[in-house]
Amino acid sequence: MASGPPDSPPEDGIAPTLPRRIIVVDDRERESGVITVLQALPDVTVRIDRLPVGDYRIDDRALIERKTVADFAQSLVDGRLFRQAQRLMYQPLPAVLLLEGRASDLKDTGVRREALQGALVTLTLLFRMPILRSIDAAESATLIQYASQQLDRETQGLPYSRGHRPKGRRRQQLRLLQSLPGIGPDRAVRLLNHFVSVEKVIGATAEELEVVEGIGPKTAQAIRQLLSEKPSAYGTCR
Repeated sequence: MASGPPDSPPEDGIAPTLPRRIIVVDDRERESGVITVLQALPDVTVRIDRLPVGDYRIDDRALIERKTVADFAQSLVDGRLFRQAQRLMYQPLPAVLLLEGRASDLKDTGVRREALQGALVTLTLLFRMPILRSIDAAESATLIQYASQQLDRETQGLPYSRGHRPKGRRRQQLRLLQSLPGIGPDRAVRLLNHFVSVEKVIGATAEELEVVEGIGPKTAQAIRQLLSEKPSAYGTCR
């Protein structure tokens, strides 16, 4: 979870528009059930195409190879698994294996549990490939959406958790802005994008603050009141 207060509802009553995330899905995934769930999400644009490697490409920043437990077992038997892993390893985008299904699905494959675990260890340690688990297509779609959201957070430079020290100047600036009244992660990004520097945000008038999307009169006045109050207003500390 992000540190700092969550953004309050917009003062004009209009919810902010969510950024559209583009997920390209390999056309061989049409029957997976994942596409249907992704298409129903409000912040996702799904494009179906033939991918040379992987099953899902997230905003041209990451690849996900999805396998059901049954397909994982079969690909281990016929030798496809490690060939696919090697191709994923040599392409430029970060790659993840998404393993879908329950342990009970393995019993009909004829593959021993120990062989499956050995393959997972090989993929994790030798191929350096992260592995995500889901129980069904709906949860797979949710994990793909989460992955896209986390990539957005990395791009925007948002801190991830309390106590986590931001790396880079932009993250430090965003954390400073989130200490202002009514400013959560999203508004901090918009403020910094608009004013370019924290110094200019602090020096902005209430009217200038209100120009930023999501900053209404009440939030702008609260920010100005906090920044302009003198220490004497709080009494003398000993």
